[in-house]
Amino acid sequence: MSQKENKKTFSLIWKLARNDFKNRYAGSYLGALWAMVQPVVTVLMYYIVFDKLFKQRATAFAGGAEIPYVLFLTAGLVPWFYFSEGMSNGANALIQYSYLVKKVVFKIDILPVIKVVAASFIHLFFMVVLLIVAAVYKYYPNLYTIQLLYYSFCMFMLLLAVSYATSAIVVFFRDLNQIISIFLQIGMWATPILWNIASLSPNWQIAMKIINPVAYVVLGYRMTICESRGFWTEPLYTAYFWALVAVLFLIGRAIFKKLKIHFADVL
Repeated sequence: MSQKENKKTFSLIWKLARNDFKNRYAGSYLGALWAMVQPVVTVLMYYIVFDKLFKQRATAFAGGAEIPYVLFLTAGLVPWFYFSEGMSNGANALIQYSYLVKKVVFKIDILPVIKVVAASFIHLFFMVVLLIVAAVYKYYPNLYTIQLLYYSFCMFMLLLAVSYATSAIVVFFRDLNQIISIFLQIGMWATPILWNIASLSPNWQIAMKIINPVAYVVLGYRMTICESRGFWTEPLYTAYFWALVAVLFLIGRAIFKKLKIHFADVL
């Protein structure tokens, strides 16, 4: 593909992703502002419940330090909301854009990318909310804060790898959407978001990191905000995560490519 074609493809992805984000709130008075209301209300709710009602002001961290529970929780929720949004919308990429799938000249491979990029818009605002919460508790931005972009990219690639498979399968098996919803409900509790992975035995910690790739990003967000520690301090874990994403991406692309010729007939 030439540089001109690449530029045209990127421009199309950006335009469709932006429209996808805007259309989600079309017809409402506040429009896209609703995307910003959700993270603020969520953080305020957890602040009232855990910091005011339950007085759970701190929680043990993996490094042995004590950090505010609201910050601990927010740092876990931000990447999880990104994963949840991307999983749900990515699976429906082909169904939602079925009119484009039926166009012979349209490159349908970019549709899952569009949904993940659209989910990234909301995630960017969530990141800002996280930084504000951190600053309230005197965890101010530093050079390590840039690392959040790296972990966001990690989640982006994980979502894209999974979305290629789920968007293709859901065309033929619509029940997959319900399965994904149940998976996300269970996954929030199976990921160290509300609880500390350090509370597990060393063997279970390793098992969690191997089984659940989302844990890498969640722990990375906390490591960045609360410990100011780089991802390069966990070289084996980082290498494993990217190896797993590469495998999932190859599998997802293979499934998408195999089923691609039947999409227009089914939709």
